[in-house]
Amino acid sequence: MPRRPPPSEPPRVTLVASSPPSARELEAYLERAGVPSRTANTLESASFGAGRAAVVLFADDFPPPRLARQLRALRSSHPGVLLIVVTSAPQSLGDALCPDGASVPPAVLPKPAFGWAILDAIRAHTAEDGAS
Repeated sequence: MPRRPPPSEPPRVTLVASSPPSARELEAYLERAGVPSRTANTLESASFGAGRAAVVLFADDFPPPRLARQLRALRSSHPGVLLIVVTSAPQSLGDALCPDGASVPPAVLPKPAFGWAILDAIRAHTAEDGAS
């Protein structure tokens, strides 16, 4: 009988939001779905290390000019990480979502975004990478 491959490690996700209730609800939802996540209050304090499959950013929580600079830096330094941006005004981010060198296009979800939509985007990304 053939051996089954060991289960792959679940994707890890960073949530970036200055609104703790929204982040806690999403973190609990993802945990129940088997997707470990951590919440950060700022992009500077977020973890983007190895094994990080996605970053969910609640963009409306942050001032647009500073956020655009931080997004460009994030996308340039971590081109393979899926960036899921939840916002009511995607046009305010301009080209910050797609700088040169980013290998994974961002997913922009209109606010309010439901947990299942965010989970679907994460699963689609990890399935494309062969991580699930």
